[in-house]
Order: sequence, then C-alpha cells, then structure tokens
Amino acid sequence: MSGPARPDPVRSGSGTSDLVIVGAGGFARETAQAVRDVITDDVARGRAPRWRLAGHLDDNPALHGRDVDGVTVLGGCELVHEMPGALVVICVGSPRDYAARARLVRRLGLPADRYATVVHPTAAVSGSSVVGPGSVLLAHSVLTAAVLVGSHVAVMPHAVLTHDDVVGDFVTIASGVRLGGGTRLERGAYVGSGALVREYTTVGAWSLIGMGSTVLGDVPPGEVWIGSPARRLREAVVPALDELRAEGAEGKDAGSGPAPRMGSPVT
Repeated sequence: MSGPARPDPVRSGSGTSDLVIVGAGGFARETAQAVRDVITDDVARGRAPRWRLAGHLDDNPALHGRDVDGVTVLGGCELVHEMPGALVVICVGSPRDYAARARLVRRLGLPADRYATVVHPTAAVSGSSVVGPGSVLLAHSVLTAAVLVGSHVAVMPHAVLTHDDVVGDFVTIASGVRLGGGTRLERGAYVGSGALVREYTTVGAWSLIGMGSTVLGDVPPGEVWIGSPARRLREAVVPALDELRAEGAEGKDAGSGPAPRMGSPVT
C-alpha cells in the first residue's frame, strides 16, 4: 500500500488547484459530481475552493471536445503530461476489466504527489483512518475507526468499512458493500454491490466478489466468488490474472502492507 494522502492544497495555503479526471465513463462522471460537491461545500464554508474542475481526459477520440455532464473532454490521457500543474484522479475500470486503473497509472508514470484524493462531503472518515492518493470516496461512504485505504481505490456510495479494515491499492468497493472489522482486501480486489464480508476475512489480490454475495471465509487471489454463502465460480478475468502473475514475477506483495496510522488529512 502506498503512503497516506498528502495535506489538502487549501489547508496548506497553496490556493485552488486545477483537477483533471482521467476517464469519462460512469465512475468518472460520479467523481466529477463529487468534485463539484466538494467545491460547493468549500464555498459554503467560506473558504477558497480547493479545486477547479478542468475537464476529463479519455483515449476515445469520439469523445474529444464533447461535454460530459457539462465537463469537457479535453483529449487523450497522455495530455496529462502537458498539464504539469494539475492534480489528477484516474477513474476507469469495470467488472469486465477492473485492472484498467492499475494499467493506466503505470502507463502515465506520474508521481504520487500529482494525485488528488476525492472525498465527498457526506462521507464519514474517522480521524484514525487514512486514505491514499488517487482514491475516491463517494457519497455517504463510511470509514469508522483505524481503516487503512491505499492508493487509487474506488469506494462507491453507501459502502461501510469498519474498524481495522485494510484496503490495498487499486481495490474497487461497489455501492452498499459492508465490510466487517479487520477485513483485508488485497491489491486490485473487486467487491460487487451489496456484498457482505465477514469480520477478519481476506479477499485475495485481483479476486472478484459478485454482487449481493456473503463472504464467510478467505478468498484466494485471482478468483471469482458468488452467492450466499459465497463459493468459487471460476478464475478471474484475464486482465486481472495478468496483473497477479506480473506481481508474482516481480516479487511484489500483492496484499499491500498497511500504511502508518497518521489520522486522515482529508476530512
């Protein structure tokens, strides 16, 4: 797991920063709305907006120059290198290819301090929890106590992460997920909408839990589990298995060890 989120630009006195969202699909649009809501909340509290939403970047040429919910798609993802002063958040991926975010982060090769951490104003993040750079917490998500969330993690609306949960880099937690205390989601895992994960359970790297499933025991890396109680269905999709094999070949810790508990700087 990468280090904790850096201090907010407004809190550190650097004023309003441009922010670009990489991707223009559903998750990217939801993140853009969260950014708007953060800006509105900043203004309502009498402080300078921390961000200016500069636009989307997407590799689909058909989208270039178009408005997506009122936000312009400026061009392809590589354009981020021509915007050195802008903060970035990468919002791509789906159950069909939930390794896309990791590939794009690797391809762009940006340093960690280029990434924003987006936390919706209605999210509840405890002071003992840590959220890493590039991660997004959407509306009404909850981190109760001493929750560690890595980098480039997507937490969808109304997800609840409870005490001592550890969430690795590139994890996706879909809407309405409930994680029991001490749960560990290893690097790149995908937990589908409405799934329940029993306390002190591990979901292995690049595994996928189907929507509405009830996970009562540990899930190995690189597998798809569904049902209540959840059982193995098959191997994960090829892009996820490719990530798992590459990490194994490089000797990486797919579990992403915990970051230091520093108290979240994003609340």
